[in-house]
Amino acid sequence: MDRRVARTRATLQRALIALMLRKGYDAVTVEEICTEADIGRSTFYAHFTSKEDLKRSGLEDQLRGMVQGHPAASGSERDFGFVLPFLEHARDHVDLYRALVGKGGANTTLAMLTRIVSDMVREELAKSPPIAKGPARDMATAFIAGGFVSLVTRWLDDGARLPPERLDVVFRGLVVDGLAHLAEA
Repeated sequence: MDRRVARTRATLQRALIALMLRKGYDAVTVEEICTEADIGRSTFYAHFTSKEDLKRSGLEDQLRGMVQGHPAASGSERDFGFVLPFLEHARDHVDLYRALVGKGGANTTLAMLTRIVSDMVREELAKSPPIAKGPARDMATAFIAGGFVSLVTRWLDDGARLPPERLDVVFRGLVVDGLAHLAEA
């Protein structure tokens, strides 16, 4: 991606987050995003189709970049390596996550998070031969992604008191044990 394009997209994403923190997602308009970013509407629409598209893009960029850059995520010997970096990022950016799921916008954000996590889970399960294909993998993906998003939401609602490392162990223990039972079935 061209550096100017990346810079414009990042500016728009920062503007959306700033506005969401101030007034909530539902109350934000494309016009306000453009004003906050000091970018014209035509430039906005050259990069994004809507504020929803901007939000999705920013969320995906953040999560994928965070996970790919984390040492635990790159090791193939670690099951569900995306979990710990995700949890650490959520803990370190609690205000961002609250803005994403608070004051409206929660349903779209949770759906986006679930879709992004589903992609990461699907990649993880593709490494597991017993459930590499078919309906069992699809069901396991939906179950794991939904469970993870619910767990993270609950954890953040409770103030993220449990250390991310501990929640990572709990989550992976539940999932890995469950997958072992599925492989035996």
